[in-house]
Amino acid sequence: MIKLAIRKVKPDQEGHLRAWMGELNRRSAEVRETFAQEGVRHEQAYLLKTAEGAVLIYAMEAADHKRAASAFQSSALPIDHEHKRIMAQVLGESANAELLYECTAEDDAC
Repeated sequence: MIKLAIRKVKPDQEGHLRAWMGELNRRSAEVRETFAQEGVRHEQAYLLKTAEGAVLIYAMEAADHKRAASAFQSSALPIDHEHKRIMAQVLGESANAELLYECTAEDDAC
């Protein structure tokens, strides 16, 4: 299942967010170690520029998002601790987004 997080980026923190995403790209082996703990298969992060400022759209694919969140919160991995700290620093409130359509192959109906 895919889950999206859509959050406003604090105005003075876009550069720091970009630097951290670049760091995650360079530390992909550590990221994959977190995936193994969390049951995550795939993540993507998009930066959307709007008239009201930047918005981060973070997509994550996992079989069980509650399990993934629990594993992330209790993780002892240094990269997870850094990720929590940096994301708390750079992200603001949730951005409003309306889900207009969803369908999965496992459901009988969309």
